[in-house]
Amino acid sequence: MMRDMQKAAASFLLAILVATQDDAARQVAEEIEKLRSDKIEEREAGAKKLREIGKPAVEELKKAAKAEDAEFAARAKAILEGIAADLNPLLHPQALGVNRKAPAEFKAAFSTSQGDFVVKVTREWAPLGADRFYNLVRAGFYDDCRFFRVISKFMCQFGINGDPAVSALWRQAKIDDDPVKEGNKRGRITFATSGANTRTTQLFINYADNDRLDALGFAAFGEVVEGMDVVDKLYAGYGEGGPRGNGPTQAKIQTEGNKYLKADFEKLDYIKSAKILE
Repeated sequence: MMRDMQKAAASFLLAILVATQDDAARQVAEEIEKLRSDKIEEREAGAKKLREIGKPAVEELKKAAKAEDAEFAARAKAILEGIAADLNPLLHPQALGVNRKAPAEFKAAFSTSQGDFVVKVTREWAPLGADRFYNLVRAGFYDDCRFFRVISKFMCQFGINGDPAVSALWRQAKIDDDPVKEGNKRGRITFATSGANTRTTQLFINYADNDRLDALGFAAFGEVVEGMDVVDKLYAGYGEGGPRGNGPTQAKIQTEGNKYLKADFEKLDYIKSAKILE
């Protein structure tokens, strides 16, 4: 009796699973068909839903992208590109997943080779910088990144991705400047900049009150609220970067990534992982 009941339950669950799969396939087909519509709002709704469905819709979209109807095929291809960007945003700086608005306040936890520290971000201080930082941390951009420029009593700098292919893409993904509202006090975190509207991914944490940086457009967006003693312990033996100092050359980090840093600057501390604390 019990065995018969178990078999019946298993058959019922299997039927539900098959029905669910059929419903999902039917929904994908319906949303793809909307791409043929003459109504732009209907096409946009279909495209949005297909992006939300994501990977399960890819195979059907690939078929649609080979359709004889060139306009319909082009719409399908565009959604495929969007889904690819959503699935791997680090290779697509324009993807929605790495261009979201950050919360008004949030914390990011960093696990490093010296220990852990926590950054608290206040978006009002520098909204564009806060948004970029939030999205990069969420996407895992800073995982396995080296603190490649650590200068005692000044600051520690990081934020060049260890993979040169990723680094090359984000080097061009510049964001506009934020007005400097909060100063570069000890423990504050700021995006590096080389001039107007040139911020990308590189960051530094101030070891001292570096007020002179305020006038140069370095807009702090947060501060270390836990573990500043860990930040203080980051290896600073290489000093200034090359060619002025004995530290790594940024150009070589960009083109060779962690391979170069591990081979020639093995004492550098690094970020094991970084995550947003929800």
